[in-house]
Amino acid sequence: MGLAVLENQVGILCVICTVLLLPAICATQDDFTYPSRATYYGSENSHGTPSGTCGFGEFGRTVNDGGVTGVSRLYKNATGCGACYQVRCTSSQYCSKDGVNVVVTDYSEGDNTDFILSYRAYERLARPGTKGGKELFDRGVINVEYRRVSCRYPGYNLMFKVHEQSKYPNYLALVIIYAAGKNDITAVELCQENCKRWRGMHKDFGAVWEMSNQVPSGPIKIRFQVGGKGWVESKNDLPALWKSGVAYDSNIQL
Repeated sequence: MGLAVLENQVGILCVICTVLLLPAICATQDDFTYPSRATYYGSENSHGTPSGTCGFGEFGRTVNDGGVTGVSRLYKNATGCGACYQVRCTSSQYCSKDGVNVVVTDYSEGDNTDFILSYRAYERLARPGTKGGKELFDRGVINVEYRRVSCRYPGYNLMFKVHEQSKYPNYLALVIIYAAGKNDITAVELCQENCKRWRGMHKDFGAVWEMSNQVPSGPIKIRFQVGGKGWVESKNDLPALWKSGVAYDSNIQL
């Protein structure tokens, strides 16, 4: 009888251990979100598009060597612009283990797809040196899983580009580029050099922030709200004689 009781207690302990261990196992698997789907746009050797809805322009075409993507639900009313994701196939038959890292530069909808990758990004899902690339393009739409990863821009600080729509001195539009890490820019504020009162910019479209009329004069201080929480101020001001189409270095890293 004593042995039976002991075996029963051991069995109960094993069940408890299994229940306790399961959340830890699941947590490691939850790094990736699945199921999801991806397709592609463009043609062979093409980069991204300079006309993406994020408003990045040429940056959105060439950043990450053209490894960019349009997204649907991850667009998050343009807050998702500039976010970086690791995307990989759920089939290892013809895809690489690591997949591809991409930058969100556009809003796109497809056949129940979360990612519409540039041709270059889609091609990089395949295992190098195999016929996996042809298989991917023959399929057109594939099952994937994904996770948010830190953006990395070696050699670049955070920069603020004066959008081409800006008209000195009464209308200023900015787009934030080279935002490293896992950082969503949720607000942008400006202040004159003496900085008695910060004034918020309005979201124009995509990742473009604007201020019309009452644009501060002289050197302009800029700060960014990161993730809807704290503020980070640029170490460099926007020059008094700012110019449309020019990108200025903040001299900070997020």
